[in-house]
Amino acid sequence: MFDLTNEIYHDADKAREHLEAIHWPHGPFCPHCGNANPERITKLAGKSTRPGVYKCNECRLPFSVTVGTVFERSKIGLHKWVLASHLYASSKKGMSAHQLHRMLGVTYKTAWFMAHRIREAMAEDVKSSGPLGGAGKIVEADETYFGPKDTIKKRTIRGKPANSSKRSIVALVERGGKARMFHVERATKESVRDVLVRNADRKSTLMTDESNFYPITGLEFADHATVKHTGGEYVRYEAGRVVHTNTIENVFSVFKRGMVGVYQHCGEAHLHRYLAEFDFRYNRRAALGVSDRERAADLLRMARDKRLTYRRIGEADHA
Repeated sequence: MFDLTNEIYHDADKAREHLEAIHWPHGPFCPHCGNANPERITKLAGKSTRPGVYKCNECRLPFSVTVGTVFERSKIGLHKWVLASHLYASSKKGMSAHQLHRMLGVTYKTAWFMAHRIREAMAEDVKSSGPLGGAGKIVEADETYFGPKDTIKKRTIRGKPANSSKRSIVALVERGGKARMFHVERATKESVRDVLVRNADRKSTLMTDESNFYPITGLEFADHATVKHTGGEYVRYEAGRVVHTNTIENVFSVFKRGMVGVYQHCGEAHLHRYLAEFDFRYNRRAALGVSDRERAADLLRMARDKRLTYRRIGEADHA
């Protein structure tokens, strides 16, 4: 349960100790050279030294627990970072920068920057985590389009919106497991196949709708089953299995409710970070036995090795 009275949300030193316990469970290590020998690391003290600063006697450089994380060189109190991280980790449909600015008592510009740094920390390394699915498992795939309503065209060309500025998103979800969403420049057979073969184990059973993006690529998987939405079919029972794409539709539903109801606007340059945010929470949802506290701790842990400066984010989108 979220305890707002916890000292880690009000005291910068307690927040730093909390972060140290997460990042340094076996004692401090130097982020510059990797030295973890406690005899070669000195904790600095003195009136002119900030709390939590250490010196590595190998590379002779000072460091703290925030070095090499998205919190590095931030003038915002670390307790506010810890609170913001918990809020984003536990808000199913996200939290706007305006809401964060009101709750933390920081400027809107600061809150916007904090939100993007937190989303950067949420991004998972899909290469190291391996593909979704596997033998005997089901992977659902689908694509959707997100963007301004006034550019929607009902006319389509080969299943794709014609003359539309909507952004294309291709997503995969393993039933009972994790999801991955990707922004692609344009949804085509080639771009959809690229996402599928890079992120789904080909020993999986692939389930999709009747879109013409999937029939050829589906042959590369152990099996491929489709549901015909245009014919009013949304679920089918056959050979001891349930054929549907309701799981991926649910992922899209939560994403769109958050983007329309909470964020309202998102520049294309930042869409991949919003997708990472919704992936992060879905992949650590309560149905998988992950609590809000564990999700927030995961977010703080993933903040390492992900520096993000204001210049890199850019000033084009203040969602």
